[in-house]
Amino acid sequence: MNYQYLLYSEKEKTGYISLNRPEKRNALSRALLEELTDLLNKIGAEKRVNVVVVKGIGKIFSAGHDLKEVSDGGPQDVLQLFQTCFGTMRAIREMPQPVIAQVHGVATAAGCQLVAACDLAVAAEDALFATPGVKIGLFCTTPAVFLSRNVGRKKALEMLLTGEFMPAKDALVYGLVNRVVPPGELEEATQKLAATIARHSPSAVAVGKRAFYRQLNMEDFQALNYATEVISLNSTTEDAREGIRAFLEKREPEWTGR
Repeated sequence: MNYQYLLYSEKEKTGYISLNRPEKRNALSRALLEELTDLLNKIGAEKRVNVVVVKGIGKIFSAGHDLKEVSDGGPQDVLQLFQTCFGTMRAIREMPQPVIAQVHGVATAAGCQLVAACDLAVAAEDALFATPGVKIGLFCTTPAVFLSRNVGRKKALEMLLTGEFMPAKDALVYGLVNRVVPPGELEEATQKLAATIARHSPSAVAVGKRAFYRQLNMEDFQALNYATEVISLNSTTEDAREGIRAFLEKREPEWTGR
């Protein structure tokens, strides 16, 4: 897979996607987002890896959208840029593998949105997060969607209305990231989390990821009814039967992904 703005590698059932525009602070241009969507869809379809990590090359994770594209583009151009970003966020949500953001430096605006859209996130202790669009007259309306689904309503609005940075320690407290580690341990900690997930049945993880997001906005017992159907069907898969047998026989399971 050859891309202009991304690097991709695979190791031990984990795929590593690196945003590769360090000279532009890994700005999410339309071209980069198109590549990212294409790559995510391919990874999801090929199922060669069980987990995906998204990280940035250079000093920061991502500064968000390429503002030159926003400034120079006409209304339809800008709409297409944001619709392309919509496609990337949807690809993350709909692919069967969990996606982990590995965050260093800063993640601002759409970069913060990307972190929030990922299923999990690990951040360096000195990482910073912000939705600063309000400072330039362009409110971070699209980043607000996933931000407000990660952190509490008032904290999300505080970030959106002030545009100020949130340090990693607060991002952990408010739920934007799962783990915060010293900068020198970021890669190892992310790999360890990915490896833990990658050991599990890929079919079970895919079923679980899809069901988790579908039940989130349901009423409690509507969600429980849906989850009951999902777990009942899940129990008939080859991996579920193998996992139960392995547990009873006190051995490691051998997953088939079915």
